[in-house]
Amino acid sequence: MPSKGRDERRPHGELVADVLAVLWESGRPMTTLEVNAALDRGLARTTMATILTRLLEKGTLRRVPAGRGFAYEPVEDAPGLVASRMRRELEGEPHRDLVLKRFVSSLSENDEETLRRLLLEVEDDSG
Repeated sequence: MPSKGRDERRPHGELVADVLAVLWESGRPMTTLEVNAALDRGLARTTMATILTRLLEKGTLRRVPAGRGFAYEPVEDAPGLVASRMRRELEGEPHRDLVLKRFVSSLSENDEETLRRLLLEVEDDSG
């Protein structure tokens, strides 16, 4: 059987995004076989198990008992996952003020206004 060229393969990040999309859409924990069937990409069971295990190890998924195995569910919804990534990046940065300044200065007017409104909402909720 001829081997596939590297450019014929789906990028790993895209496959992970598709797996997460399936789990978010389902709204319930899913087994490896269920996720694989929902993706319908003909992936080996071991490939799917590896992807789910890596997401579990990163803290993106949690697993719950399901029969004699496990089912997986996202720890956060899509916006929560992005927010967590942003927070981790910021926490690892020694010049947080500069990162935040550059981030804010790169926002569109709509995003800047949304951020101002959200900051005021958080301030009102805590005070």
